[in-house]
Amino acid sequence: QAILFHNQSHKRFDSPLSDSIPHFIPCTSVKAMKFAWAGLFAAAAAAAGILSVEAKCPGSPSWVHASCEVTVTADAPCSDVKDEMIARVQGQFAKWHDPHNNGTYSFEGSTGDSINFQRITGNKKYTDKLGFDFSDQNGKCVVSGCSESQVFSIKDFSTNYCNLRMLYCGKQEGCSPVKHEFTIDETKVSPSFGASKDASDCLKVLSNTAFVQNI
Repeated sequence: QAILFHNQSHKRFDSPLSDSIPHFIPCTSVKAMKFAWAGLFAAAAAAAGILSVEAKCPGSPSWVHASCEVTVTADAPCSDVKDEMIARVQGQFAKWHDPHNNGTYSFEGSTGDSINFQRITGNKKYTDKLGFDFSDQNGKCVVSGCSESQVFSIKDFSTNYCNLRMLYCGKQEGCSPVKHEFTIDETKVSPSFGASKDASDCLKVLSNTAFVQNI
C-alpha cells in the first residue's frame, strides 16, 4: 500500500520530492512518522506540565477558505487573559485599536471556557470569525484559537493569524494591553494551505495598495 504524489498542473499540491516524477511512500512509514512526532510533542508537553487544548473552529460557509490555528501559553490565569481580550474588543476605539489595519472586532458570546469573536477587515470588505478555548494549567493559561475566513480565500497575507494574535499579544510583541500585561509563548501556529503566519504583517496600517485578499 502506498501514497502517490503527482506533479500535475490540475493538482492542488505538487510533489515535495521532485518536479518531474511521482514518488511512492509506504503508508506504514507515513503513519510511523506521524506517531513519532506526536509522541515527541506529547512528551515535551508532559515534561513542561502543559497539556494542549484543541481549538474549536467557528466554521465557514465557503468550502475553500483561509484559516489559522494557534496554541499559546500565557503567563497569567485564564481569567486575566479572557478579561484582556474582551477589554480590547470593547475598548475600540477609545482605549484600543486593532494594529492590523484597523479592523473592527465584535464580541460574539462565550460558553464556559470558550469565547467567540468576529472581525471585519479595515477596508470593510471581509468578515472573519474566530474562537478561543482556555485551560488553566500550573499557574499558566493554555489558549487555543482558530480564525476562519467567511468567503473563498487561499492566500491571506497572515490575516487569520493576526486576527488571533492581536487579542493576546503583549508589549514584547509591540502590542498595547488594556487591563492585563502578560508574557506569551506561541507553541503552535498552523495556517491553512496558502495562508501565512508572519507576525510583522500584524503591525501594519492601511495603505493605498490594491487589496488582493482580505487584510
